[in-house]
Amino acid sequence: MAVSSSVGSAKSLACFHISRLAPQRTVCSRLPSIRMCASLAAPSELKKTVWVWTENRRVMTAAVERGWSTFLFGSKELSEDWSSTARIHPLFIDGLEILDEGNQKVAAISVISSPSELQLIQPENMELQNTVIDFQGDWQVIPAENIVAAFQGCTGTVLAVSKNSTEAQVFLEALEQGLDGVVLKVEDMDDIIKLKDYFDRRNEAKSQLQLTKATVSKVEVVGMGDRVCVDLCSIMRPGEGLLVGSYARGMFLVHSECLETSYIASRPFRVNAGPVHAYVTVPGDKTSYLSELRSGREVIVVDQNGLWRTLIVGRVKIESRPLILVEAKENSGSGTYSIFLQNAETVALITPDKGSGGRTAIPVTSLKVGDEVLVRKQGAARHTGIEIQEFIVEK
Repeated sequence: MAVSSSVGSAKSLACFHISRLAPQRTVCSRLPSIRMCASLAAPSELKKTVWVWTENRRVMTAAVERGWSTFLFGSKELSEDWSSTARIHPLFIDGLEILDEGNQKVAAISVISSPSELQLIQPENMELQNTVIDFQGDWQVIPAENIVAAFQGCTGTVLAVSKNSTEAQVFLEALEQGLDGVVLKVEDMDDIIKLKDYFDRRNEAKSQLQLTKATVSKVEVVGMGDRVCVDLCSIMRPGEGLLVGSYARGMFLVHSECLETSYIASRPFRVNAGPVHAYVTVPGDKTSYLSELRSGREVIVVDQNGLWRTLIVGRVKIESRPLILVEAKENSGSGTYSIFLQNAETVALITPDKGSGGRTAIPVTSLKVGDEVLVRKQGAARHTGIEIQEFIVEK
């Protein structure tokens, strides 16, 4: 995947910006249309940059259809050809330099094949503030982390060349903060689609869901059932949980086991979510049955304010336990929703921010008629977890 010092064939890149919470990084002002403009976002946000490097017109078309309009070419001819089919902003690659239309150098390419070469990638050693790094060989994660650490708090913009969408995610998540962006060098449009999906799932600008207050109308001890504990690969905070419900039209916010109790140690990675038949919200505005979750799947974790993030399932435990049926009616409408939960002190529903005696959550063993909880209203009809428009009755 080396970047040759002489470009014999036309190459192209597409640029994409996305907001992401990341502390202490400023951005470079010397990269015109492809720079990451922090001024457009909140002070703690950054714009991640993705360039797509390809010779495939279908890849270019897929990028344009997704609103990515900045391309880099190896020849003026290809730039003119592609400009005839789409409105684009051309940049050009010349050996190990990236030039704009005025032939001004806006970025340099660094080929790294050894630790000693990696050590040269330091802010004080950079000719330009914008650098594209091409890591040779299989080693990527630790070098990417070293780069993130070295440039923290600096104005340099650093991107890494990636051979596929999975590799790009590694660079974007290094030391949690990630590099400023990636250069996705692919010939398959599926990699563009997968990386775009990855960004969509983590786009903090779209991460607030509308939650509704509902009043508990029924609490009933029922029989035994197979309940599902969802253990995640990340720690959840107080006020966070999974959206779970017996019906897709109304999902309860079930709290994690992050709170300390006198009965059992805190397990902030776990949500005792409900029985196997229940729906749980997953990325892509979809639902899944709890029984369908597996290691490696992703779920949506939501807090009291509706802010959500995507986390990975590490393990699922299904065991037979006594259940409680909870029903609640929305305060501002006529909807009635229900959920089954294990009859245990560590299982709780999340309450609204205000009221509830300052409580974050109410254990189901203490739940009573008249208590307020949070639910998420959504379309009832689902096909393989995808919301559809059709007549449906659930009871």
